[in-house]
Amino acid sequence: MAITPGSSLNSVPSAQRQVLNTNYLDLSTNAGWGQQYVPDLMEKEADVFGSRTISGFLAQVGAEEAMTADQVIWSEQSRLHLSYKGTVDVDGDISGGDNKGLFTVVSDIDGNTNGVNGFAVADHGVRVNDVVLLAYNNTICRAIVSEVAAGTNGKVELRAFGTDTLPGSDASGTAATLLVIGSEFAKGVDYGNIGSLSSSRTSNEPTFKTFSNKPIIIKDYYSISGSDASRIGWVEVSTEGGQGGFLWYLKAESETRLRFADYLEMMMLESIDGVPGTDNVDNLLGVPGSNTGATGTQGLFDAIEKRGNISSGVTGTNAATDLAEFDAILAEFDNQGAIEENMFFVNRATSLAIDDMLASMNSYGAGGTSYGVFDNSEDMALNLGFSGFRRGSYDFYKSDFRYLNDKATRGGINTAAGTEAIRGVVIPAGTSSVYDGNVGTTMRRPFLHVRFRSSATDDRRMKTWVTGSVGAATSALDVMELHMLSERCLITQGANNFMLLK
Repeated sequence: MAITPGSSLNSVPSAQRQVLNTNYLDLSTNAGWGQQYVPDLMEKEADVFGSRTISGFLAQVGAEEAMTADQVIWSEQSRLHLSYKGTVDVDGDISGGDNKGLFTVVSDIDGNTNGVNGFAVADHGVRVNDVVLLAYNNTICRAIVSEVAAGTNGKVELRAFGTDTLPGSDASGTAATLLVIGSEFAKGVDYGNIGSLSSSRTSNEPTFKTFSNKPIIIKDYYSISGSDASRIGWVEVSTEGGQGGFLWYLKAESETRLRFADYLEMMMLESIDGVPGTDNVDNLLGVPGSNTGATGTQGLFDAIEKRGNISSGVTGTNAATDLAEFDAILAEFDNQGAIEENMFFVNRATSLAIDDMLASMNSYGAGGTSYGVFDNSEDMALNLGFSGFRRGSYDFYKSDFRYLNDKATRGGINTAAGTEAIRGVVIPAGTSSVYDGNVGTTMRRPFLHVRFRSSATDDRRMKTWVTGSVGAATSALDVMELHMLSERCLITQGANNFMLLK
């Protein structure tokens, strides 16, 4: 019997301890025995971008609360005092005569004209016998209201104390600001009969502004076949979510979860309300033939742009200029009655500009670094950054906003946005008092909080479920599908207390 050896037998053993072409177990038939030294395999996947997730911002500054309706409605208080912008005629009156004084209401003190943000000229609160301060043309005078015109023209007749007519030259249409500071009545005069100037003095009813927002549904999923789920790799993967191992799908699944969590945050920051101008958007939403469409939801940045304040200051030009611009921000906070404690969330450039601005306040800053003033000492590393500071009557806490720095998120968008780039946001710390239309009572809540749909049977804050035949036995499909869903919206109360840095 003859035996024919195969052509691919194992290497022939050698009597000498040498690496020969005949006894070396080659790892690659193409590379030959040149790969005699097997390279070391670094199993651990390297983290080269640090923490890649940006979620967590809203968790620091707000809260989350369940809701059951399709809409959230809340009301915010109006200003307490009566102050208006308008024009003055120093010697006019309601009837068209002279030698008195006439103020015509144009807007409220915030600049809302007739029909804007719920303001109506006809509903101004100035009444007969009110004492007012009137400022115009570098002049301030005190006057008493002698007559208020009926109708919608917003005309208020005034008589100055001491001179009867308003001071100044004979001119009309001069810009002026009026503030009610109180009232004065003669003895024995009641509200229903104030001489021949008015037949009544009505009471003022408080006003409020009503706002609303609606939740949106955010969805995503990850899918892998049963065969691929069983495949092992040679690289040990790890994720920010704590998952790891040699199965690559674990990383893909974890990153899908992390990306979805960031989507929830970015949608609450960036979304705007309004129907997209696309013909087939209804079909994309799975409701062909309807007109519901994607109506969006109002995110933080849009709420501040529409109802809050925007500043282009503190750009790092120089410390003196930045300080003056920062003081202008404080002045606007004074105008809005903002609370004392506020949080800065800014990008890197703005953070450094604030550090430089604050460092310039150190009297030794120009000639060297002083010890102790900024909690520095000779025995510790020099700290040139500031996390908290006080200016005027306000306390500020500064933090870097990763979302505005990361090139793969808003950082890259800001680079291409030019003057429309968002450099940071100032958010009040604490709570606000607001009337909740759903509950029917006045409650105190954080200025920012997320509302998510939830009931006794379905919690849609962050809902996940698995389908398929891998990891779950819900269908005959040889796949594993991980589904994620959330239905939520952001409530920005008192947006006038917020500041957007652009």
